[in-house]
Amino acid sequence: MNGDIFYDWFSSILPLLKENAVIVMDNAPYHSIKKDKFPLISWKKEQIILWLENKGKIIDRPMVKHRLLEEAEQFRPLYNKYMIDELAMEQNKIILRLPPYHRELNPIEFAWSSLKQHVKMNYMTHKLLDVQKLVNEGVERVTPEMWKSFISHVIGVENTFYDIDFISDELLDADLTEPITYHGLTMTRNTSDSEVESDN
Repeated sequence: MNGDIFYDWFSSILPLLKENAVIVMDNAPYHSIKKDKFPLISWKKEQIILWLENKGKIIDRPMVKHRLLEEAEQFRPLYNKYMIDELAMEQNKIILRLPPYHRELNPIEFAWSSLKQHVKMNYMTHKLLDVQKLVNEGVERVTPEMWKSFISHVIGVENTFYDIDFISDELLDADLTEPITYHGLTMTRNTSDSEVESDN
């Protein structure tokens, strides 16, 4: 898969979705093609200067590369956009990007797991056409009820993360003398004063 193939496929899918549909997206490279390239440390100074000038920034004195990249940072909110996010927005759809390394927040991971399990349990012939048939069967086996269950599970995981955030805040603010246990995780804070006093 690459960015161009995914973009074409995604373009064909968007019109089939309801208005204001929310599309959960992970951080695969082909999901994350930027609409406009943003300067990197690996760029030559001349490239960075040209990029800045194309954005309307006048460079009227010599600057080191690091300083040029700092100048570019002011443009990041305007130009740090993903192609598919912009395409979705044009069609009144919303992309919800997951934080990196948190596949447990993506309901489709449970659907893929179900599909892969079906293929694994029924793959006997070592023929590509049979694998294709099993994949199609695996997709059909994912029912609307299963989707609701996957989504409910993810909402439960999100709620656990929220709870942990609040508990962390409380721990940081509290004068703890007793440990707190949450979902089997015991948290304590050492409240003893670690400063060393000098007799001198």
